[in-house]
Amino acid sequence: MTGDSDRKLASATRLVSAGRRAEWTGTPGHPSAVVSPPVWRASTHLYADTAALKSGPKLNEDGRFFYGRRGAPTQWALADALTGLEPGAAGTMLYPSGVAAISGALLTVLRPGDVLLMTDNAYEPSRTMGNGLLKDFGIETRWFDPLSPDAFAKAICERTKCVLLESPGSLTMEVQDVPAIAAIARDRGVISIIDNTWASPLGFAPLSHGVDITVMSLTKHVGGHSDVMMGSASAGSHWYARLRKTAQAIGHVVSPDDAALALRGLRTMGLRLESETAHALELAAWLEQQPEVARVLCPMLPGSPGHDLWARDFNGGCGLFSFVLKGGTAEARNALIDALELFGIGFSWGGFESLVTPVDPARIRSASGWPLAGMADEDRFGVRLSIGLEDPADLRADLRSGLDAWRRAEG
Repeated sequence: MTGDSDRKLASATRLVSAGRRAEWTGTPGHPSAVVSPPVWRASTHLYADTAALKSGPKLNEDGRFFYGRRGAPTQWALADALTGLEPGAAGTMLYPSGVAAISGALLTVLRPGDVLLMTDNAYEPSRTMGNGLLKDFGIETRWFDPLSPDAFAKAICERTKCVLLESPGSLTMEVQDVPAIAAIARDRGVISIIDNTWASPLGFAPLSHGVDITVMSLTKHVGGHSDVMMGSASAGSHWYARLRKTAQAIGHVVSPDDAALALRGLRTMGLRLESETAHALELAAWLEQQPEVARVLCPMLPGSPGHDLWARDFNGGCGLFSFVLKGGTAEARNALIDALELFGIGFSWGGFESLVTPVDPARIRSASGWPLAGMADEDRFGVRLSIGLEDPADLRADLRSGLDAWRRAEG
């Protein structure tokens, strides 16, 4: 769905006003005018006569009724709002999950015989896609060191069609030099796609940094309440038209009820991100001082790996970061996690509640190692935190209890 939001407005204003066109909410002053687009549930749109029915396929365009799979005002409003947040975007496609958005973008670009280069710190379902679905379609996936643009350039061959980036990586938090990699890709005729879920367009604008397609899991920050699954892909006019064609061919569609939940979450996303980021920085700085912690992986934190690139390219962050324990065992790490009372143990992140998961990337790395450069071999047991809206003092006390449990388990 295309958007025409005024990009001169501040992000907080755009979050409130985006996707609220008068044709979807009503003209102010009219008895039917509302603040938010209503939930428009419809599979079938009726035509006045057979002539109108025959002309229907010609009306298969943004903002025009054709059939429920093409959307209605609730979905259009969300897509329009997201497009307005992405400088350089001509439109946004919605998908039933973040993974669906990644697969939709990749299947738009890749064909049998092509090579996909994927950053080695990519989200595990993305890696699984490379080793499974794409392989079944005759597409070869190769991995490269996320911290080396030179390694990416050397990995490009005559069959390389696309590169998938993720910065920071959602487990180990490496920040890539996205502008440099995107420039190399464009110069060599390689299409660039980035999973920008961590920063969202409020913290990083991929299209403005040379990327062709930007993908998000709306399940995370946009939804914000751990009650909806959805994804998006935004691009300029060239790739947006192709994303739309592929999504319609596959049959991707999102529920209007889910779109309404995502729109509601979008309105407060800026405030939530601001709070979660501040609390995450406070806790990351505290963890850095704890004797049980070998390394904090939080690019927003000065001195942490990737901070210089983050400070150069990003305008914001979020509550997701990791830390690595100083030696120990997997059992001791489990004791730490199990002792936490305020952190839920579960996948996903970006909601109002804090979450924790273990980090064991060694088994999935293929082009770069774990532990990371500069870390001791014995410092390999990581913990990932997603900081929510709880009071940081309470979270700090909970983490102290977890670290104490780790120490006891170590004997």
